[in-house]
Amino acid sequence: MGGIGKTALALEAAHQARSQGWFPGGTLFVDLRGYDDNPATADQAVVALLDALGVRGADLPNTAARQYDAYRALLAERRERMLLILDNASDPAQFLPLLPGTDHHRVLITSRDRPDSLPVRLIDLEALDPVDSAALITHALHDADERDTRPACEPDALRELTSLCCHLPLALQIAAAMLRRRRRRDIASLVAEIKRAGDPTVVLDNGSRGTDQYGRSLVLRPVLETSYRRLPSDQARLLRLLALAPGAETGTEAVVALTGLDMDVAIGVLEDLAAAGLVTPMPTGGDVRWRLHDLVRAYGVGVVAGDADMREEGEAARERLLDFYWRWADAADSRLRWLPGRPEPERFADRAQALAWLDGERAGLVAAVQWAREEQYARGGVGLAACLGVYLRWRRYFDDWVTVAGTAREAAHRTGDRHREAIAWNDLGLALREAGQVEEAIDAHTHARDAFQAVGDRHDEGMAWHNLGGALRKADRVEKAVDALTRARDLFQAAGDHHREAGTWNSLGLALREAGRTGEAIDAHTHARDLCQAAGDRRREGMAWHNLGRALRETNRAEEAIEAYGAALEIRQEFEDWYWAGRTLENLALTHEDTHRPAGARTYYLQAANAYTRANAPTEAAQARTRAKELEA
Repeated sequence: MGGIGKTALALEAAHQARSQGWFPGGTLFVDLRGYDDNPATADQAVVALLDALGVRGADLPNTAARQYDAYRALLAERRERMLLILDNASDPAQFLPLLPGTDHHRVLITSRDRPDSLPVRLIDLEALDPVDSAALITHALHDADERDTRPACEPDALRELTSLCCHLPLALQIAAAMLRRRRRRDIASLVAEIKRAGDPTVVLDNGSRGTDQYGRSLVLRPVLETSYRRLPSDQARLLRLLALAPGAETGTEAVVALTGLDMDVAIGVLEDLAAAGLVTPMPTGGDVRWRLHDLVRAYGVGVVAGDADMREEGEAARERLLDFYWRWADAADSRLRWLPGRPEPERFADRAQALAWLDGERAGLVAAVQWAREEQYARGGVGLAACLGVYLRWRRYFDDWVTVAGTAREAAHRTGDRHREAIAWNDLGLALREAGQVEEAIDAHTHARDAFQAVGDRHDEGMAWHNLGGALRKADRVEKAVDALTRARDLFQAAGDHHREAGTWNSLGLALREAGRTGEAIDAHTHARDLCQAAGDRRREGMAWHNLGRALRETNRAEEAIEAYGAALEIRQEFEDWYWAGRTLENLALTHEDTHRPAGARTYYLQAANAYTRANAPTEAAQARTRAKELEA
């Protein structure tokens, strides 16, 4: 894309090659100005090249055909190898007539467009990595003043600045130039200015003055404008709409929903944009996701915002995408909750397919929920949020869950949807509890309970009592937890909901055990296990087996506990629930320690460490390995 550093790389490579003696015949450079309003033609370029080779004035042939003949003849006669750099070509017609016609010399061509139809070696340039971005600014400041200590004194601000520049070399150069001019101000002041503006191009272009070492103006927005103006209408439309998509990368199906195009048509246009350097395809398994550079995205959003018709088109596109996300997130959520005997959800044949889709779309799904802050997207955003809780809890993305549930609660309250607000309060409480914010979770579940009571939803009131009981238990208010969970159990029994009743029995068993009523806890977990088996709910059956094992261990019934943990482990491995598999393996290790079997305990700790590693829980994995090491003796 424009500003990625193509010319700088070509010239640096040429200088290094010359210094190493690769091109004793010298280097020819011509700027084809392919992205200016008046690009150079090959006929104009060949005259400039002949002039550099010493052919000018009366010696210059008087027709273009003869000029090309003279140019190629001169190159053919030169025995010393030369390098020809053809910079900023926008069309093969600009450079094809300039190729030497001999493989003795070498040619470097820079372009924002991929000439896929030609047998040339292509080198795609992407943004710099964060370390190199910081180094670019640091060197630029030190080259101007070796006493400039700002990069060393403000490493965090420097990293944030490079991120705001999206690691684009041109943007980084402009930022460095601004910092050189603002010698008495810190890096953080420029970071704050860019954040206030919202669009980095506004601050960088307003603060830009002068040229780079190649004499080119340091301006960013015109580079993006030039690339955009050259696009055919179908490509320009897709680029604008893709800029509105949530998340850094967008799946092909989501692009189809956003644009309303047929799949094949959308893929073709995306490939054209990729050839123009404006979109980057990111293969992920069997699918391709499409990444838009952040500065291109900001430019596209600005284009849409500046035109009433484009704003209307963009709003319709976002509605289509939100409907797409809601539909398939609901289907995936239904698959994750599915029990034998229930209707089969559409599209996803098993949990693995549902999880794979949710994993791929997670960033977009979470970001799309934030659209609920705008009134016209509130209903869709709240509905989408309700479909993500089970998944985010399963994958342990608790911060995302807090954000999603909190946004849904605010939107439902603002639109006066009291029932959905109650559901969102309940989801928010679960997310807060998992994130370790127990008191806030108790407050959220209390709000949920009162809201369900107010709308007369006794069934969901039971759910709120259940979750309130779980939060109270986490806060060590055990007797109150027992009371809340008993209330929930009674409501589910009255409603004939044996599935939720089983979950409540399980939670009640945990509270009873912590209250010292271990015998009652064993009965509660046994009851939960039996209800889960009857309902065919294998996942919750595994949870009941695990908790039954804990209660049995506390009553010194070690062999029965080991048997219960073994049943739990089998189910958790079946579901690839690696975090809770790790917890079960740790409890197996503890039980073996209780019965003076250190070798078995060490084996289970090591297995637990592996499970935690697979679950991306490095702290728990390290603790398990430490316990295993302590048992080596």
